[in-house]
Amino acid sequence: MTSRFQELMNNLEQLRLTKMSAYLPEYLDQINGKQLSFTEAMLNLTKAELDWRQGEHVDRIIKRARFPQVKLLKAFDFDFQPSVNRQLVMSFQDLAFLEKHENLIFIGSPGVGKTHLAIGVGIAACQQNKRTLFVNCHELLLRLGAAYKKGTLDRCIRRYARYDLLIIDEIGYLPIDHDEANLLFQLINTRYEVHSTIITSNSELSTWVEIFQNPTVTSAILDRLVHRAHVIKITGKSYRLKQQN
Repeated sequence: MTSRFQELMNNLEQLRLTKMSAYLPEYLDQINGKQLSFTEAMLNLTKAELDWRQGEHVDRIIKRARFPQVKLLKAFDFDFQPSVNRQLVMSFQDLAFLEKHENLIFIGSPGVGKTHLAIGVGIAACQQNKRTLFVNCHELLLRLGAAYKKGTLDRCIRRYARYDLLIIDEIGYLPIDHDEANLLFQLINTRYEVHSTIITSNSELSTWVEIFQNPTVTSAILDRLVHRAHVIKITGKSYRLKQQN
């Protein structure tokens, strides 16, 4: 015959109250030993369940964001990169820039930590339940180009435009032709003053005309990105070279 305790455990499992089921025996001992009241024990159990569910929810959001790896802002070595304003960058975690529909642009040579900072801000956004997506610039242009050929460009742009935070990594590592520049402009223009975008680039903004190979489109893209933007230039050494020494 099933005991009352086992029946309770079975009920918790059927209700998928995973953490309450795991911690119940411990709290029953404390109740029986009069270390906790029933109300206090139930409060602690429900808090444990809610905390666990929130953690699982955040993990799903982070997974959907498609970061190449998980990097937190607190793990960034600001001492190695003194050109980075620590206070400013850490303040991005409060997501005030998202509320103001501002953009972040990280510029610097390969290996200085631009992508780390972009991911770190993106993780902070995920933790606060913001729809976030990380995408390499070349991969993004391929997808936009494929959608254009299929006649589904508008739908594709709307999908990218709906994210609260879109992170476009590595603008400038590969040349961008005239048609690709136009596609990128359409996306940036759709997000302009509606949602925030983070850009990483190894090229100064003044040289982007060489990347996009079209002065008019370059000017239009920069106009929309730089308006209401924080531009963070990193002038330090490469982390990769540091790790090799």
